[in-house]
Amino acid sequence: MMKASDLRTKSEDELNDQLVALKKEQFNLRFQKASGQMENTARVRVIRRDIARIKTLLDERGRAVAAAS
Repeated sequence: MMKASDLRTKSEDELNDQLVALKKEQFNLRFQKASGQMENTARVRVIRRDIARIKTLLDERGRAVAAAS
């Protein structure tokens, strides 16, 4: 699980890269669940929340840039 304070120190490119990696992991977990191979079901929830944290932070930064313009 990532903390929002740790994410705030990262650049936008780093956040986008991390978001892509999390989405790939989420995709793989869905396949594991469908095939009955999933061992750690709690990981799905953690990944989903981490994705939401990153998207929220990117949205905040986008709105701050728009307000400054």
